[in-house]
Amino acid sequence: MSKKLRIGIVGCGGIANGKHLPALAKQDRVEVVAFCDIISERAEKAAKEYGSEGAKVYIDYTKLLEDASINAVHVCTPNDSHAAISVAALEAGKHVMSEKPMAKTAADARRMLEAAERTGRKLTVGYNNRFRPDSLYLKRLCEDGELGEIYYARAHAIRRRAVPTWGVFLDGEKQGGGPLIDIGTHALDLTLWMMNNYEPKVVLGTAFHKLSSKENAANAWGSWDPAKFTVEDSAMGMIVMKNGATIMLESSWAINMLDVKEAKCTLSGTEGGADMEDGLRLNGEKHSKLYTNKVELGTKGVDFYDGKTEKAEDTEMRHWIDAILNDTEPVVTPRQALVVSEILEAIYESSRTGQAVYFD
Repeated sequence: MSKKLRIGIVGCGGIANGKHLPALAKQDRVEVVAFCDIISERAEKAAKEYGSEGAKVYIDYTKLLEDASINAVHVCTPNDSHAAISVAALEAGKHVMSEKPMAKTAADARRMLEAAERTGRKLTVGYNNRFRPDSLYLKRLCEDGELGEIYYARAHAIRRRAVPTWGVFLDGEKQGGGPLIDIGTHALDLTLWMMNNYEPKVVLGTAFHKLSSKENAANAWGSWDPAKFTVEDSAMGMIVMKNGATIMLESSWAINMLDVKEAKCTLSGTEGGADMEDGLRLNGEKHSKLYTNKVELGTKGVDFYDGKTEKAEDTEMRHWIDAILNDTEPVVTPRQALVVSEILEAIYESSRTGQAVYFD
């Protein structure tokens, strides 16, 4: 394809400027031709910095979608609007990358999947941690059967004191939750992907509001306003899959714990285990002796491109562009992302009701 892929951005805030736009700028096969934000100044600023010549600015995403020359749309808005914008974009004939999580609710995520299947357009979700060098290497080991059957795993998303105090992160109505749906979603996606297991049977979960009421709290981004902290400060879940495999998911923005790690997983299989505790470590038994090996991934990572070092989000963007141009399946499929949303919702529901949530 000689012509460049024409991309529109809906939502020109932190995630667009921190991830999507810098990563797209490194792709010579694309041009960002349209920018939309309810605050016009944000869209104008992004267009000036990252837009192609003549890039257009909108405050209404439906107007952006009317441009038939746009091939793909990136949805970088709060969680509660992911579904409406994504479905409209798919129905307008655009391919869509939505930021994680797929949607605020599982029902909305299902609508997105159905729209992608109905329109034949590609849909993916921004789970960029799959594209880290350690993740790519571990995935290859899992696919090769090095760990055997993975029957137990832990999904880690623990911050000791790092509550995001800007934007709408603390707004339960717009986001659907706190650390579970914000960073727990990355850890769960990574774990399910490694296990290649997307069939949950039952979920038991708890969400806590224990530290959110503290005044003048120590926090990486300054003290939060307890009155605005309407989401959980931590949430935990146990997920049992239909084949009996079990996942323990832990997430927090604020918790009295020193064992902090984010977007990581621990895997236990019949032939070996792996964790991302200190880099990537493998463990197992050979010749009646236990072993622990640390994988040296080097400076270039695993999946570098043409000899260049890539950040995870750059690799993510390259694979997404490849999927569109080569008409292949995205690395993150909407069906996989839907299961993540269903499990997260089940943890919240279990916490509210005090009951386990069973899947059909």
